[in-house]
Amino acid sequence: MHELKRSLNFSMLTLYGLGTILGAGIYVLVGKVAIHAGLYAPISFLLAALLAGLSGYSYAALSAHLPKSAGEAVYVETAFNLRPLSILVGWMVVLTGVVSAATISKGFVGYLQVFIDIPDFWAISMLLLAMTGLAYWGVNESVWATAATTLLGLLGLMIILYYSAPSFLTLAERSHELLPPLTDGGIWFGILLGAFLAFYAFIGFEDMVNMAEEVKQPEVTLPKAIIAAIVISSILYYLIALAAVLQMPQDQLIASKAPMADIMNQHSESMAWFVSFISLAAIVNGALVQIIMGSRVMYGMGKHNMAPLWLAKIHPVRKTPYIATLLIGLVVWVLATQFPLTSLAKLTSFIIIMVFFLVNVALIKLLFTKETKDHFTAKPWVPVVGAIMCLMFLGVQIDQIISGSTVVGH
Repeated sequence: MHELKRSLNFSMLTLYGLGTILGAGIYVLVGKVAIHAGLYAPISFLLAALLAGLSGYSYAALSAHLPKSAGEAVYVETAFNLRPLSILVGWMVVLTGVVSAATISKGFVGYLQVFIDIPDFWAISMLLLAMTGLAYWGVNESVWATAATTLLGLLGLMIILYYSAPSFLTLAERSHELLPPLTDGGIWFGILLGAFLAFYAFIGFEDMVNMAEEVKQPEVTLPKAIIAAIVISSILYYLIALAAVLQMPQDQLIASKAPMADIMNQHSESMAWFVSFISLAAIVNGALVQIIMGSRVMYGMGKHNMAPLWLAKIHPVRKTPYIATLLIGLVVWVLATQFPLTSLAKLTSFIIIMVFFLVNVALIKLLFTKETKDHFTAKPWVPVVGAIMCLMFLGVQIDQIISGSTVVGH
């Protein structure tokens, strides 16, 4: 059987990870977090970064010792030796990928129609044909495209921060507004609600482990790239949230559907247009990343006898899992063109937190198993706290599902 091509280094993998995390969500999410946290939205993002970092640590530790495609399924299989649970986890990850890609593709239409009037069906079809074709063509080409759009997204954030620089000079005199009183439980509850929402902006780093068999020296490169992607995105999220609350009145920030564009409109209309274009690029990037991730999980499951073997077939020339890639692209196209995805998006958020919980518990199990503990050097308290936090998030999700409230996705 042909093998995947190992061609990704630390820089490319980190950019790929940033592309999975820094989706279009950052351009709209700050206002939604401010509904709960108000001026303390930056603190909500810091707490969300902490919570995401705990699960990210577990992923980094496991990826160093089990650098395989279908990462989460392999981790659960190694820890618990329960094949049905491992298969379920693998398909849960695939489901989150295809629904996320379909949701992103539907979002692409709204941004594209700012520039050109085109029917939804054809806009989605052309996007997915191009992204599936690129993922089929080769991992190098796909990751370079992801890196280019990620760099474009980072440029957009840098432009926003550059124009926002004068507002940061007011931090000293406004610090009393931005630091919550430690004893006010109501304010901190709002900050925590904001953190639960902001957490979804960090989802995506887990996709990196499914590129393991295409990474050079994955035992070293994968964990470093995961941590680097989370740290860089956390800093950017905090600074962007801070720029938003410093420049926009709270009622305007909460009501804004595009707070970053609204900030830029205060400084330069032409740059506001450019930021809107970058948002479009971020959406294209998000669809490509999810197609790549989903196909690699299916490839890994086929290779480990958790799914039909034909899903693990590698193109003899392109060195990509071409059948899995085409299948993922087809399923995403059907979902994006034929189904309303609001309920599926909520279900996806719930599923990914369940996966995070199982990954944390898998690391705990391996750390305390005599046969394997010598191979795992992670700090045991990190996955324990991570698992507890996941249970808290699941509780919030269940409450939101019962109450019918809406979660803003990544």
